[in-house]
Amino acid sequence: MKMSIGQTIEIIYLDKAGKITQRKIEVNGIREGRIRATCLTTNAPRVFLESSILSWQLARENRYA
Repeated sequence: MKMSIGQTIEIIYLDKAGKITQRKIEVNGIREGRIRATCLTTNAPRVFLESSILSWQLARENRYA
């Protein structure tokens, strides 16, 4: 499975301080190992290193929103 621009995905991420977090993000761009995205938890733009994503999957739809 390959992530694509416009997808909403859930990731498990290892940040540079060594902290593991789980986030739901909307992918805005992918280039040179960096993923530009909007973090849907904080509604803020973020850049994630592809090499620091430990796991990812397509986000499940929230049918009750």
